[in-house]
Amino acid sequence: MKNILCFGDSNTWGYTPVTGQRYPLSVRWTGVLQQSLGDDYYVIEQGLNGRTTRLDEPGRADRNGIALLPVMLESHRPLALVVIMLGTNDLKAHYQQSAKDVAQSAGLLCKMVLENDYLEGQTQVLLVSPTWITKLPDDCQEVFARATDKSRMLASCFAKIAEQLQIHFFNATKVVKTTNSDGVHWEAQQHNDFGQALAIKIQSVLDGS
Repeated sequence: MKNILCFGDSNTWGYTPVTGQRYPLSVRWTGVLQQSLGDDYYVIEQGLNGRTTRLDEPGRADRNGIALLPVMLESHRPLALVVIMLGTNDLKAHYQQSAKDVAQSAGLLCKMVLENDYLEGQTQVLLVSPTWITKLPDDCQEVFARATDKSRMLASCFAKIAEQLQIHFFNATKVVKTTNSDGVHWEAQQHNDFGQALAIKIQSVLDGS
């Protein structure tokens, strides 16, 4: 069996737009991915609301991805693949990050996988650039000020990092257009579409390994 760790934020956790509830596993993209890949694969879901690549969120602990990833890598090994999809929360205004800054931080997470002693160089990495931030409700305008334009630059910046590290890359915006109901999260159909598309990508990655 091939173990796949999916390390992400609220869209990996399964946050329902507006209501803030959690989609059932069968609806979340990780559940769709598991169903699509079948019994020869085990999808490990590690999503957390507000998680960043490497930034500490004031007043909310344990959101720093780079501080938590080593524990995940060791506790879930052996791993055939680590899927990293983070960066949206890094664009919150108080962090003052550019798209290039976010991509470089995502690259540090990828290097952490590649250089992890416990994984012995056997684990592949798939870096996913997150979806665009779209029309934001009034109560989010200040939180994500200027983030919409930056989010549209992430894919090209992430692709360059993936090329530099010689790892796999997937552009989520090719499949999912973020709902306008809150500007950040995905509707149920978007989870389904992404899970199925990612399954095809992962099969091509792991079948060639």
